[in-house]
Amino acid sequence: MESSDKNKKGGLSRRDFINSSIRFSVIVGIGAIGAKLLTRTQARQMVWQLDTSKCIQCGRCATNCVKTPSAVKCVHVYSMCGYCDLCGGYFRPEVKELTTAAENQLCPTSAIRRKFVEDPYFQYDIDKDLCNGCGKCVKGCGAFGNGSLQLQVCHDLCDNCNECAIARDCPADAFSRVPSDNPYLFSGYDSKKKG
Repeated sequence: MESSDKNKKGGLSRRDFINSSIRFSVIVGIGAIGAKLLTRTQARQMVWQLDTSKCIQCGRCATNCVKTPSAVKCVHVYSMCGYCDLCGGYFRPEVKELTTAAENQLCPTSAIRRKFVEDPYFQYDIDKDLCNGCGKCVKGCGAFGNGSLQLQVCHDLCDNCNECAIARDCPADAFSRVPSDNPYLFSGYDSKKKG
C-alpha cells in the first residue's frame, strides 16, 4: 500500500528508482559502446595514396586529378636529403650556373624554394600552393639524388573520390586505398620517425 500511495503522490518507490537507474545505466553503456565502435570505424576509413616505390613520375597526377591544381603534391623528406649544392630535383640537367634563375630550375611552376644554409649546403622547400604534382622534380631527385622528393596525395586537398581518376589511369598501378590513420607511404624512409 505504501508504494501505491507514493506513486499517487508523485514519488518513486525504491523499486521504481532502482529500475530507472538500471535502465539509464544500460542506455549510457550502449551509447558508450556505440561511440567507441563509431570511432573505430572512422579510424579504419580508407583514403587514396600513392605508393612512391611504384611511381614512375609519368605526369598524370598533374592532369588527371579532379582538383585543379592536383591534390597530389611533391613532399620533401628532409631526413633523406643531402642538402646538395647541385640538386637533381631543383636544377635542370646540364645547367651552366647553379643560380636560382628560372631558366636553371627544373620545376615548371617554381614551387621549389632554395635557401643557402652554409657552404656547400642548401635547403629545398616545396610551396604546396604552386606545386601541380607533375613529378619532374621527383624524377630528377631520384635519378641524380637520393630520392628525398616524393609525390603524395595531400589529404587536406583530396576529395577522396570513390573512384580516383588518377588511380584509374595510373600506368604503374601506384595508387591504392590505405587506412586514414596511417595515410602516407614514403620510400626509403622509416614512417615511425618524424621529419
